[in-house]
Amino acid sequence: MKILSYLFVYRRFLLIVLTPLLLLPLPLIIKTKEAECAYTLFVVAIFWLTEALPLAVSALLPAFMFPLFGIMESKEVASAYFKDFHLLLIGVICLATSIEKWNFHKRVALRMVMLVGVNPAWLTLGFMVSCAFLSMWLSNTSAAAMVMPIVEAVAQQIIRTEAEADALEMSCSNGSINPALELDGRHAVQFLSLPFLTLQQGMTTMWVELCAQLKRKMKKKSNRYLRYLSIIQLIEDKYSGIFKALCLCVAYSATIGGLTTITGTSTNLIFAEHFNTRYPDCQCINFGSWFILSIPITVIILLLSWVWLQWLFLGFDFKNMFKCGKKKTAREEASAQVIQEQYKRLGPMSYPEIVTLVLFILMTLLWFTREPGFIPGWSSLFPKYKGYATDSTTALVIGLLFFIIPAKTLSRTSNGENTAFGYTPLITWKEFQSCMPWEIAILVGGGFALADGCEVSKLSEWVASNLTPLGSLPLWLVILISCLIVTSVTEVASNPATITIFLPILSPLAEAIHVNPLFILIPATLCTSFANAIVFSYGHLTVMDMVKAGLGINIIGVAVVMLAIMTWIVPIFDLYTYPSWA
Repeated sequence: MKILSYLFVYRRFLLIVLTPLLLLPLPLIIKTKEAECAYTLFVVAIFWLTEALPLAVSALLPAFMFPLFGIMESKEVASAYFKDFHLLLIGVICLATSIEKWNFHKRVALRMVMLVGVNPAWLTLGFMVSCAFLSMWLSNTSAAAMVMPIVEAVAQQIIRTEAEADALEMSCSNGSINPALELDGRHAVQFLSLPFLTLQQGMTTMWVELCAQLKRKMKKKSNRYLRYLSIIQLIEDKYSGIFKALCLCVAYSATIGGLTTITGTSTNLIFAEHFNTRYPDCQCINFGSWFILSIPITVIILLLSWVWLQWLFLGFDFKNMFKCGKKKTAREEASAQVIQEQYKRLGPMSYPEIVTLVLFILMTLLWFTREPGFIPGWSSLFPKYKGYATDSTTALVIGLLFFIIPAKTLSRTSNGENTAFGYTPLITWKEFQSCMPWEIAILVGGGFALADGCEVSKLSEWVASNLTPLGSLPLWLVILISCLIVTSVTEVASNPATITIFLPILSPLAEAIHVNPLFILIPATLCTSFANAIVFSYGHLTVMDMVKAGLGINIIGVAVVMLAIMTWIVPIFDLYTYPSWA
């Protein structure tokens, strides 16, 4: 048993040492560039999937393995680690840093929730819409992390208000199940008083605490107490359902919203850079075209996920949801009170918030109007330099403005004179660094290096030739299998690592079966994004809750993506025609 315990403790170290050694016969026996590149690919992929090494560290392996195998020169590999993708990412992170620094995300989230109302179902939808909107421009994890404190405050207030109402109702009711009649010779008010004292002191006290106290004090096993215990369990389930529904709606709306824009999630950015690098003559994947194809997918998945989570944890009462003029319940009053108080606490929009909003709108408009497709965009103003400006150009220009525009304006004193503050830009370099996902940047660079190595070593051609028999399968089945595989892998590996591994495999597959590469790459990219577990850290969810909710949303996601790729996405890119650029 000691040996097993040692092996378990050092499992990561053993994996790091044994993986290269066990795969070493591949390049030693099959002495070809394809085998040497495959060896590098397998080692990096295993390290990414198991996270034996940090993702960014694993991504650096091709930087020295390719030169040692004679596949690529060191300077060629190094150039793959910084691409147009990284410039786009830098510009987007500048915007995200300013949004987070000046609390603009809170204003957006609270305003959207106030618009939809405080009915439990609509409240859930409001948080989902606000979080999805934020994740279109921020990373999924950041969007969820920003909205969760608001959700937590609302849920806590709901529990406090309903706990008071339930306790008051039980203490004043009559009948055999009244816990106030007798409890170990002492009046139940002695136990009911503690939560209300803490509530008056402003502390967060759950109804679950009251239930636990009552359970500990009970020693009798009469029918009265057994029936009371069943009531306690029903109330506990009701309160835990509120937390679970709100937490999971934030988690999954963050991932769903990230599907909408090319900058919304790292997997979209990785796909765009891989596609534009491998097929430079296409020029069909940009911010506008991706938004058009993905916005219907996002809306449908968001609504179906809302219905699924609502039914799973809170029940779905259409009659009460759409009933007009009904009186608000204690829960709804508590929700409205917390949301309004938090919004008032923000005060009027500050100067930095207004500037951030203006730059955000400007960046979005420039992205949409660069090459809209149906009319000439602003890039046509530079006919001599067609294709020179990309989405990263816009992101960088706007991103640099955040380092230039001052965060404070001149202030007038009581005698009418202007007072100048010290010059401070909207964001500083330290603040930008704290938000910049350097691990993702290096991980993506490693993926590009692997893709280049596969091309140079002819491994891509070898893979394509061996995948040709798959052309006999129906196209929809090939797409479905690809979606299911990447969705399954993301359950045990990070989304960026998964898409980085599969894109160099799926591109040759599409070429081998003579299918437009977008037919396979788009759905595979979208299906890598159905995972987000940051809300698990708040302690309201069990693993089984995550499994139940995640399984349903994965099925919904794959089904909607399959519907999209076989219907409205087809005419956008003329998918049934094999392109000349492939």
